[in-house]
Amino acid sequence: MKSANNMTNYSLRSWVLVLALAPTVVVGILLGSYFTINRFYELEETLLLKGSNIVEPLAIASEFGIINQDRESTKRLLAASQINNASLIHSIAVFDAENQLFVTSHYHKDFESMRYKKPLPSLAGTENESIGDAMIIRVPIISHTGLESSLLSSVNRVANDKEREANTQFVEPIYNNQQEQILGYIAVLLNKENALLEQHRAAIAAFIIVLIGVQFNLFFTFRLVKHVNHPITEMVRVVAKIREGKLDTRLEGNLIGELDLLKRGINAMAGSLSEYHDEMQQNIDQATSDLRETLEQIEIQNVELDLAKKRALEASRIKSEFLANMSHELRTPLNGVIGFAKQLLKTPLHTSQLDYIKTIERSASNLLGIINDILDFSKLEAGKMVLEKMPFALRETLAETLTIIAGSAREKGLELVIDIDSNVPESVSGDAMRVSQIITNLVGNAIKFTDTGSVVLKIHLISQDEDNITLRCEVIDTGIGIDESQQEYLFQAFGQADSSISRRFGGTGLGLVITKRLINQMGGQIGFTSAPNKGSNFWFILPLGVSQFEIGEVLPLNTLQNKSVLLYEPRELTRDTLNRRLVAWQLILTHVANPENLTPALGSDNNKFDYIIMSCHGFVDNAEFIKLLRLARQHTDCLVLLHDCLDQDVINNVLKANADVLLNTPISDLALARHLIYPPTPATFISMPEILNDKRPALINASVLAVDDNIANLKLIDTLLKELVVNVVTINNGKDAIKQAQEHTFDLIFMDIQMPGIDGITATQDIRSKSLNRHTPIIAVTAHAIAEEREKILACGMDGFLPKPIDEVSLKSVINRWVTKPKFTHFDNQILNWDLCLTQANQKPDLALDMLKMLVSSLPETVEAINNALTEHHSSNLLQAVHKLHGATCYCGVPTTQKLCQAIESGLKHNIDIDDLEPEILELLDELTKVESAANQVINQLSVDTHHDQ
Repeated sequence: MKSANNMTNYSLRSWVLVLALAPTVVVGILLGSYFTINRFYELEETLLLKGSNIVEPLAIASEFGIINQDRESTKRLLAASQINNASLIHSIAVFDAENQLFVTSHYHKDFESMRYKKPLPSLAGTENESIGDAMIIRVPIISHTGLESSLLSSVNRVANDKEREANTQFVEPIYNNQQEQILGYIAVLLNKENALLEQHRAAIAAFIIVLIGVQFNLFFTFRLVKHVNHPITEMVRVVAKIREGKLDTRLEGNLIGELDLLKRGINAMAGSLSEYHDEMQQNIDQATSDLRETLEQIEIQNVELDLAKKRALEASRIKSEFLANMSHELRTPLNGVIGFAKQLLKTPLHTSQLDYIKTIERSASNLLGIINDILDFSKLEAGKMVLEKMPFALRETLAETLTIIAGSAREKGLELVIDIDSNVPESVSGDAMRVSQIITNLVGNAIKFTDTGSVVLKIHLISQDEDNITLRCEVIDTGIGIDESQQEYLFQAFGQADSSISRRFGGTGLGLVITKRLINQMGGQIGFTSAPNKGSNFWFILPLGVSQFEIGEVLPLNTLQNKSVLLYEPRELTRDTLNRRLVAWQLILTHVANPENLTPALGSDNNKFDYIIMSCHGFVDNAEFIKLLRLARQHTDCLVLLHDCLDQDVINNVLKANADVLLNTPISDLALARHLIYPPTPATFISMPEILNDKRPALINASVLAVDDNIANLKLIDTLLKELVVNVVTINNGKDAIKQAQEHTFDLIFMDIQMPGIDGITATQDIRSKSLNRHTPIIAVTAHAIAEEREKILACGMDGFLPKPIDEVSLKSVINRWVTKPKFTHFDNQILNWDLCLTQANQKPDLALDMLKMLVSSLPETVEAINNALTEHHSSNLLQAVHKLHGATCYCGVPTTQKLCQAIESGLKHNIDIDDLEPEILELLDELTKVESAANQVINQLSVDTHHDQ
């Protein structure tokens, strides 16, 4: 990039000069150099050839003088040769066989340079040597026996013939045909001054020729620059002025060739730009005028939008207040209706009264469900639905959920089936309540819109990694289906397939839209396929976390291996599901689909099965069915009956009397496995009189204050509390509640929020500021279900809330948490926080205690793994151990340990060296020791409290 910028800095004139001169100079230098060097070599070879032509005949002629030791004649020979070639030869010397000077042409100071430095036999022919500005040529003198006269004749002829060709033609036959002996050698010192002078002349001539060529090139180059560069420079100047906005600038004069075309193009471009500029200016003026009008309109619209926004915010506030008030106003009377209906169910009633009370309770519960749907939709629409992530047992949660809605399927005679693949993990983490709500909505809809046939819930695993799983859930029914034209409206709020559906089946039309938004908020997706009168298949993808500990019940399924079981189930879907479960548990399975085949399948009287599982579906004749049950009892010690019967008399008098285990359908995997692994005792079925005669639990020794302005609600909570605690004080207004709190000490206070005069929030603040109950737990009893209201309640100083309608289980849970709450004073809450444990276990003390026990049991192995990885400097092993521990701490209320695990895990994932993380690792190991000690205290104390409660 830099070189490209440098290239653009040079002018066109410079480029023309460079491109025109450079090739000429380079070619001239190359040619001149070539011919000069070639001339040098030619002069050198000519000098060598002349020397050789002189010295070689002298070597032949000197043979006679050396043989006869005739120095005088040899010297005259040498002198004559030197005189004849005085400009070329500087000196001639003859050396004998002993390499001693024999004779010279004239006196010379230094003959040592002419002496042959190597052994004489190595001088096989003519050799030359350059010394400074001189050249030495040496030729051996060779003896040829019996040819003296011939030599004399040849010498005379050679001396007169300077042509080398004649010499070689005459002498070479003598060398080639006679016996040779080296008598010495002759050395000639040649003068190279003339050759060097010729070389210099040749170099000067080449330089002059190149210089003349460059001058000619310069002449033509400047002519080219004058006719090309100047017009182009003028064009650049004109274009620059056009760019500056001077569109009336034009090029003048006549140019050559393409330059004239370019000049015309630039002038035409300038003319067009001038026209475009004028037109554009007109458009800009028009656009500016339009824009000014538009901005004025936008400003007016912004004012209107601002007013609309304020109205929308006010409407949203009014809507939230309306929802809160509606929730309170509807839940408050429902609290009394549902609560007293449940209390009436505990009293002796005749059949018609019991049916009436159940109808009242069911209708009120349905109304409460509608209210909950509307509030859930409102929270989802406002984006204020917060999902929890708590560990829960998947199969157990689904079984509890379907147990609630299975009654509707039994009333319609539908086959309700749960089909969960065996590879789906039981211990997961997520929002169990919302998962249950999704299943309730989809399965409830399937039951509602199906008159005959079946409803199947299928769940199988799509993917799983260390921390997450993805499930595909399907709800398949054989109901009325959905017309294709109505399917696009199915997930819209307050919408159903058509108005007749709403009139026939009822409902708010919010179930599916709430389900869709819940699944989307969890990160999943939902869809369906359906056809009229062929049923529907609703599917959804459900992402969940993987719990680090086993949450559900762990059963020893291996004890069922190779045990025999006879399964009678006439319904195909239920039978196939049970078949897969029993085969997966490695039982030896015999299955029967027809009553006629049941007796042959039992075999002889001695044929025994470990288990017999029979379905009660389809039997009408009780006497025949009892006979069949008694026959089956003879072939097994564990008879399991699966029933969907609604007649309580048949259940009590027929089924329970003739079975070891009686289970409602749909049956969950865990329930069936539990009853097969742990054989039933004779006391499996408890009769109703025994239940009624059972001792009521002892009352908790506590004093509780209940405040509510609604007389029905106050009477209900008073009735429920008197069944749980020793002392109950009820007040119907905030002013008297403050007075009671100033005069008496209570263990727990239940405070209504909306009351005339002094409301619950103001009363709570007064109690906290000046009373005997500043630190007493105060629980808000409220019908508000909006998150903002709950946050406001907790912010005013209350410790928790109890939603209306109040039920006995929720009330007992609150009392157990706040009245019988364990006090731990031997360790810091940052080491172990029991309240955080309960929160992370969804307010289930038993689950929180189990999680804590599992953490303690895993600590020795974890500490050992961390120490080994630290010693071996093994990052991956350390990351694996800390990651596993980090997952466990998310459910056990150990804040400091959780933060340390997060910091170490993050550092290891960012490739920080173990040595740099060693302080945090050592701190974690020390913290784990504190956690183990604190957890053991909690476990021991809670175990003792549980024992006393029992």
